[in-house]
Amino acid sequence: MLRSDAKVVVLRRMVHRRVRLTNSDRLFFIQLYRWFPSVLKVITVIRPETLVRWHRAGFRRYWRWKSRSLVGGRPQIDTELQALIRQMSIENPLWGAPRIHGELLKLGFEVAQSSVAKYMNKRFGPPSQGWGTFLRNHVPNIAAMDLFVVPTIGFDLLYAFIIIRLDRRDLVWIKVTANPTAEWIAHQITEAFPWNEVPHYLIRDRDRIYGDIVTRRLRAMGIRDKPIKGVTLAK
Repeated sequence: MLRSDAKVVVLRRMVHRRVRLTNSDRLFFIQLYRWFPSVLKVITVIRPETLVRWHRAGFRRYWRWKSRSLVGGRPQIDTELQALIRQMSIENPLWGAPRIHGELLKLGFEVAQSSVAKYMNKRFGPPSQGWGTFLRNHVPNIAAMDLFVVPTIGFDLLYAFIIIRLDRRDLVWIKVTANPTAEWIAHQITEAFPWNEVPHYLIRDRDRIYGDIVTRRLRAMGIRDKPIKGVTLAK
């Protein structure tokens, strides 16, 4: 039995020209090869390596089509919304993508948080101001409070609660108690500040005695609570 190469040569001599195959012929042979790989041993019209090459090319084209980007994809957001995201990020430099995304949802804009991050104004510095910058910018409107222990001559312990204003270094309030509670501290804050002299910020440490009662009282008075890391304010 003649080898495949010889059969192809004989066939070409019989037709006096190169065998021309249509795309339908190629698809037929490729499918035949997929069903019966052993067809390479008996095929006579084309070379086995040519059939394998066709199969590989068809395989590449199929996966190129399969992996093509879907028509449309995620819709592009409007130019006006892009400008709004950029404006919000510029006017609120301390807001990140989650905060701006939440505000946009409240306004009725259906947009992904990743899209918000994409169109935000790019910053090339630290994401927020440090404590030094914060103090310099807001010192006239900042007060600080602290609770510390005072031992007595009789070896008892008293707790002193103080409030000071940072700009004038004035001692605004001082009270002493043997049994401090969150309710007592909230009452002292109310007594220390008349409504027309309330600071914008109140710095404190993270002592657990400042519970929900204290934070709710600060919020009701329009004071922003600014807890810092475990550092005692009064020395």
